Amino acid sequence: MKRRINKVAIVGSGIMGSGIASHFANIGVEVLLLDIVPRELTDKEKSKGLTLEDKAVRNRLVNDSLQASLKSKPSPIYSQSFASRIHTGNLEDDIAKVSEVDWIIEVVVERLDIKKKVFEQLDNHRKKGTLISSNTSGIPIKLMSEGRSEDFQKHFCGTHFFNPARYLRLFEIIPGPETSKEVLEFMNEYGEKFLGKKSVIAKDTAAFIGNRVGIFSIMSLFHMVDELGMTIEEVDKLTGPVIGRPKSATFRTVDVVGLDTLVHVANGLHQGVPSDEKHDLFALPNFINSMMDKQWLGSKSGQGFYKKVKGDDGASEIQSLDLKTLEYRSAKKANYATLELTKSIDNVVDRFKVLVGGKDKAGEFYRKNFSSLFAYVSNRIPEITDELYKIDDAMKAGFGWQHGPFQIWDAIGVEKGIEMMKAEGEEPAAWVREMLESGSKSFYTVKEGNTYYYDIPKKEHVKVPGQDAFIILDNIRESKEVFKNTGVVVEDLGDGILNVEFRSKMNSIGGDVLDGLNKALDIAEKDYQGLVVANNGANFSVGANIGMIFMMAVEQEYDELNMAIKYFQDTMMRMRYSSIPTVAAPHAMTLGGGCELSLHADKVVAAAETYIGLVEFGVGVLPGGGGSKEMTLRASDTYHKDDVELNRLREHFLTIAMAKVSTSAYEAFDTNILQKEKDIVVVNPDRQLAIAKKHALLMAETGYTQPIQRTDIKVLGKQALGTFYVGTDQMYAGKYISEHDKKIANKLAYVMAGGDLSGASYVTEQYLLDLEREAFLSLTGERKTLERLEHMIKKGKPLRN
Repeated sequence: MKRRINKVAIVGSGIMGSGIASHFANIGVEVLLLDIVPRELTDKEKSKGLTLEDKAVRNRLVNDSLQASLKSKPSPIYSQSFASRIHTGNLEDDIAKVSEVDWIIEVVVERLDIKKKVFEQLDNHRKKGTLISSNTSGIPIKLMSEGRSEDFQKHFCGTHFFNPARYLRLFEIIPGPETSKEVLEFMNEYGEKFLGKKSVIAKDTAAFIGNRVGIFSIMSLFHMVDELGMTIEEVDKLTGPVIGRPKSATFRTVDVVGLDTLVHVANGLHQGVPSDEKHDLFALPNFINSMMDKQWLGSKSGQGFYKKVKGDDGASEIQSLDLKTLEYRSAKKANYATLELTKSIDNVVDRFKVLVGGKDKAGEFYRKNFSSLFAYVSNRIPEITDELYKIDDAMKAGFGWQHGPFQIWDAIGVEKGIEMMKAEGEEPAAWVREMLESGSKSFYTVKEGNTYYYDIPKKEHVKVPGQDAFIILDNIRESKEVFKNTGVVVEDLGDGILNVEFRSKMNSIGGDVLDGLNKALDIAEKDYQGLVVANNGANFSVGANIGMIFMMAVEQEYDELNMAIKYFQDTMMRMRYSSIPTVAAPHAMTLGGGCELSLHADKVVAAAETYIGLVEFGVGVLPGGGGSKEMTLRASDTYHKDDVELNRLREHFLTIAMAKVSTSAYEAFDTNILQKEKDIVVVNPDRQLAIAKKHALLMAETGYTQPIQRTDIKVLGKQALGTFYVGTDQMYAGKYISEHDKKIANKLAYVMAGGDLSGASYVTEQYLLDLEREAFLSLTGERKTLERLEHMIKKGKPLRN
């Protein structure tokens, strides 16, 4: 039987429950969100004359929780309109409705007695065959299903989402004693394909995989701080982006998550794993106990390891906690010679050898930290999992690590890692030495574009399952390279489809990237069927190289700058009017020029987490790579609708003038940057490139014909221009914008109105591109624009517009 999920019930509407409900709504599933009935009226309810029997009161807890979640930032939902897919109720009046759903997820308080009572109720109302799971973060699955019906136990397992459910991709699936194989296989596929998660089937052990290793890593650092006499700033500097971890690193992350949450899991592990060789590390250090006593829990209490304070002058300062005195002080900068050695190493995985070889305190820290981590994860097999890649997957998807422990160990070298561990008094599990003795020198290998991991029982490398739905550029870059320069690599994806991968700093678009795009188009038009533009970088592209623009403007090399902007425009037009289909696959930050490239592709296959927009106003210019032209064109294409044409143009004008950036790919449909009739959204970013390739191939195979350039773009001339000028005058008079902002807005208005034509007219794309380029060039001659550009460069953001 083909199982489908059309409706789910979420029992428990707290932060986690509402977050899970929102994510199911994100993917189009109808949600029933239930919680308990309040036992007392609030003062507000009493003043309204309500009673405990009124529906508004009985559903107050669930409705308040959901609304608080929907208002939180970052938002748990792709678009606020998706919230209509969530229906609320309570466990007394509405529990019978669970008989209508395909999957029930319990997300109540972490107490076994309460969970068992909830499951007893649900078992009485669910229909046979309905999936049922718990989002527990540590209570044994086998204990929760005891005493339930045979059908319940067969369809029951743990499904552990990480908070926030929208953003953290780890989805741990924990079978109970009677969970059917069909249920596990379905959950694994559904998590990957529909929820966009990294599904990991874990064993029913304390804290499962992610929290077992993640909490160990944090607790290990807590104890190491005192041993090495380090400050929290030093630890956060060493455990952040330099090693491919989130900017919040260690202590800021704990502040965001909540110290009480960490302590709850750590205490559970301390009690639940008495035979763990690192059992003592799960005991709380004195400074943690003191912070708990003082309720310094982090962001939720206003202070934790960091605290925001205001000085006498009104200026805010982030202060840090001194772990010895437990007093707050001004933050101290952390500088290490070892870190300086990695500044020229862009690829994070190549830094690890340098970091562990450091001669200062940073090097000592890394050797101790990684030695302890490597020993711990090697000894967790087969306790928490039989496959080493699952530990790496869990840490990457659940804690935002760019590389998992075994990948880091590979980067340092397995034998080198063992030497380092020995020096630190650590010992790997016996299977690691057996692996080396068998002739395998690494945990992972790559063959024919696929990743293989060392299978311990088989004593050989085995293909990581599930890769058939992915294209991993790191695995094919060298073997499938067709062309490369300093800015791009062009790879053959097979089946006649090429990919252009940006490889410039921050994936910015400069002359080398434009050269690479044109070369890829040349090759594809001659010998291939289609072209995809995609990469696996942290961001798709943060825009054009404004450092180059600044230098040309300062030197007043306007002929060269004019040629550079025209080259950008011409390249974007080639993307649009090539003889082969072009597909852009944006993800994460897709700003300025990155957005313009997406606007000009035949189709966009966007990751759900795409933050896309034309942000050029922020540096004192307007979109000059065809973005201003394209938004004018897209406004024109909406004029057949009933709305007043000027209103439609104003909407597109404000998208640029307000530098709007979508908070998800779905929001980009609202601004017409993405278009529902041709563009699609992919929830699982791992599948994005493979899906983009399929669409390029489908377009080619169904008879793609080179488009004809547009000559029918309706512009509104002086009517629009006058209206926009009045608006900017009012904004300036009201002191909402500066004089320079007004000048930029008026330049954009001139472009999008089609100039000062006496009336509505039809123009070509090239006409608008010429206006756009002229306006862009004139703004680069403005002193205020140069000041903004210089300010961006001094802030260390020379490549982002």
